[in-house]
Amino acid sequence: MSIGRSRFTVLVLLTTFLMGVAFPVGKIGLTYASPFLLMGLRFVLAGGLLAIFVRKRKQPRGAKQWLQAAVLGLFQSAGVMGFVFFSMRWINSGESAIITSTSPLMVIVLGVVLYRKIYRWRQWLGVVIGFAGVVLTFGLHVRIEPGMLFCFAGAVCFTVATLLINRYGPEFDMTVLAAYQMLAGGIALLVLSSFAEAPRFALNAASLLVLFWLAVMCSIVQFSLWFYLLKHGDPARTSAFLFLVPLFAVLCSFVLLDERIAWYVYAGGALICVGVFMVNWSGGRKDGLVHRNEGMGVTVNGIEK
Repeated sequence: MSIGRSRFTVLVLLTTFLMGVAFPVGKIGLTYASPFLLMGLRFVLAGGLLAIFVRKRKQPRGAKQWLQAAVLGLFQSAGVMGFVFFSMRWINSGESAIITSTSPLMVIVLGVVLYRKIYRWRQWLGVVIGFAGVVLTFGLHVRIEPGMLFCFAGAVCFTVATLLINRYGPEFDMTVLAAYQMLAGGIALLVLSSFAEAPRFALNAASLLVLFWLAVMCSIVQFSLWFYLLKHGDPARTSAFLFLVPLFAVLCSFVLLDERIAWYVYAGGALICVGVFMVNWSGGRKDGLVHRNEGMGVTVNGIEK
């Protein structure tokens, strides 16, 4: 069953907005909590609530599937969000969103190296344009900030998680997998917090509101909407709209945090968005199937988007 164009447009804009606004909201949260603790609480809360919701669905079978869910959680929830939010101690949330958006480009490269996949010339041109944007974003800094390197590490984890979900996903109920991988990642982040930082969480209305927004709106609601869109629309065409995420992140960062970003970061971000769009946009149904099976899975704090 497909959904109407107007409904699709509203839902995809809402979903990508929630993805983008998570960056500045998370930055606000760092004023009240240490990064690993904040993300750990976010994913334990989101994963726990979602696990209760899906408790009657098909659960993972055997130690192998439970291990796969845990490994995915280490890369997706712990790796991506751990590195990205830790990076915001040095860089602003808009820059963090732009760098993280390079992940779909790396999926193409790793797909060729690891799985000998074949991609169209348009996708390769998108990779070249996207990485030119990365060079522009990084290269015009007088020095490379530690936060940029941490954020890029998060993008690498995003890429690995995408490849893993393409491999593991068919054996799972995706919503169930999302719940348990968030739980696994959240627990890992809480353990990491106890060793790698001085854990702190200022308990007040603002910090609880941030935690609620990140766990419920930017994890559970965002995840549910995205999978609804993938189920009722063409996956490749839908994933092409991910180029809106860094745009929403930059706009929300300006509104919520009054962040100013240098012109070359905007220019580099624009090139990255063009590259991601070219990698994902399909000219027809046949193209869409190629994308779905060969490469660009997308992930929502939970799983492949």
